[in-house]
Amino acid sequence: MSYEEVPICIFNSNNGDRLVGFECEDYLVSTSFESKEIDTYLSKHKDDYTFLALNYNLKNPLMGLTSKLEDKQEFPMLLLWSPKFVVNFKSEGHALLKGTSSSEVMAFLDWLMEMETNENYHSYSIPLRAKTSKNDYLSRVNQIKKHLQRGDIYEVNYCQEFFANDVEITHPLDLYFKLNHFTQAPFSAYFNFNEHFLFCASPERFIQKKDGRIISQPIKGTAARGITEEQDRSNIDLLMTDPKEHSENVIIVDLVRNDLSKIATRGSVKVDELCKVYSFPTVHQLISTVSCEPNTESFYDIIRALFPMGSMTGAPKKRALEIIDEMEDFNRGLYSGSIGYIDPKGDFDLNVVIRSLVYNNNTKRMSCGVGSAITISSDPEKEYEECLIKIEKMRNVITS
Repeated sequence: MSYEEVPICIFNSNNGDRLVGFECEDYLVSTSFESKEIDTYLSKHKDDYTFLALNYNLKNPLMGLTSKLEDKQEFPMLLLWSPKFVVNFKSEGHALLKGTSSSEVMAFLDWLMEMETNENYHSYSIPLRAKTSKNDYLSRVNQIKKHLQRGDIYEVNYCQEFFANDVEITHPLDLYFKLNHFTQAPFSAYFNFNEHFLFCASPERFIQKKDGRIISQPIKGTAARGITEEQDRSNIDLLMTDPKEHSENVIIVDLVRNDLSKIATRGSVKVDELCKVYSFPTVHQLISTVSCEPNTESFYDIIRALFPMGSMTGAPKKRALEIIDEMEDFNRGLYSGSIGYIDPKGDFDLNVVIRSLVYNNNTKRMSCGVGSAITISSDPEKEYEECLIKIEKMRNVITS
């Protein structure tokens, strides 16, 4: 087996701290979300690192829904994976958190570090094309606005897919490091397990459990980076003062507060930060932070209460999910899902899979979902432009 074929997952905060798991000791692939199955696996590995991936389609068993759209990603509904080796990379070096050091392990880590630091990236020519025409996109946003006018929903995250067929990626890790070089996202990740690959430049955390609290950090509100410093500052000011962007964020904050209350000790839910602007190499975002003290240690119960995340669905959540299935013309699969890890203490950190390329090496199909929040004040043309802003860097990386 070549190094490129070794199962590996990288969580990269882009602040000098990376958690890497590789090779496979044990794993669970599930087509459902059954408490007994999940609890049994996690109990077996309770003093271990478990890496995991949650497919957006978990919404179906969690919320009693069905999906009519063909799943072209073929990504598992749920994957729990215990790597044989876990390494924490920091700026000053690395520490082997799990596994026994050997010359083979050190050679693999040396190769990994060389791949990360070598900026002589391969060139690609992978033209992503939109599955939804612009006219259809605008029409569907207007249909969603009719639901909003009737009061069926307050907000819905409507997405579209850009895709490419017959894609051959011979150096997948190089592609990830190239993407990360240009995006520097705080919840960046690379995932390679069997035929499934994820190249993720996510700026968004789904949930984290740490020091006895759970936090969620939904993103709603996007502005492009300016070409000049003055233009960039102006874009930040417009984002900070835009009532539509703030409304989008506040609606989802309320939804997250409600979700957290299902597993929170009484009176512990709080909004730590509301609508703060965070700047990334490609965009500015409005991010809020909501937290609670959980009344359960069950990972199953926590995911059941919170997934799928409000920022990628809408409010009220179940009705928004039903409308998403009516309006969208692609199966999201891993997009809008989450990947992350549980550590030996039972703490965990999970991202939101957005700004990502999802690739199946068997079918040779690459998918990139992108979307935005639709509210009563949404301008369909501007929502379409927001999608193009979000996908621009992804396209540039795989066509150069």
